[in-house]
Amino acid sequence: MFKRVENELELAMFNGIWTTVWLEKGFELEFSEKVLERYVVVTDEGHYVGTTEIKPYGSESPINDAAPFVRHPKIINAVGAVAEIDKMALLRTYRGHFISDLLSALVEFGERNKLKYFVTLLEPVLLRALRITFQVPLEKVSHKVFYKGDYVVPAIVDAEEVYTHKERYPWLALPLGAAQTGTST
Repeated sequence: MFKRVENELELAMFNGIWTTVWLEKGFELEFSEKVLERYVVVTDEGHYVGTTEIKPYGSESPINDAAPFVRHPKIINAVGAVAEIDKMALLRTYRGHFISDLLSALVEFGERNKLKYFVTLLEPVLLRALRITFQVPLEKVSHKVFYKGDYVVPAIVDAEEVYTHKERYPWLALPLGAAQTGTST
């Protein structure tokens, strides 16, 4: 299940997970100053295994250094309805599982906040999984680029498409009322 980070213990678990994954992958560690929401993925046994962070997006966002998101027509036309996905991470032994929980957290946030799109930098392998296995509606903004330690693919995720057509995405883990409560079971 996914849940919002709501206290210092959960924040410590969140930071422990993503920094472990970033160091393993060779990414530079970069703590965010401005955050809209943080989520953790927790197994049925109570193990914290994954993270995702949602940050505000604007023309001055550092992610624009990696790709020209700010000049993309979708982003231009959706001013105020775009956020950035960062720190999407699963501990090594849990990869291949729980991705649906991370995605569901993003969809829940997008719906609750009436977002149209997310901008993000994805590992090529993760991008392929999102496209093929989960059929996430996304658009590559450019070819892979080297950014802060590894190659990533700049992409735009169509959040509105997913939350307005939930029946098309069987991996969604959103119980009734999730857009109001922010939790899943």
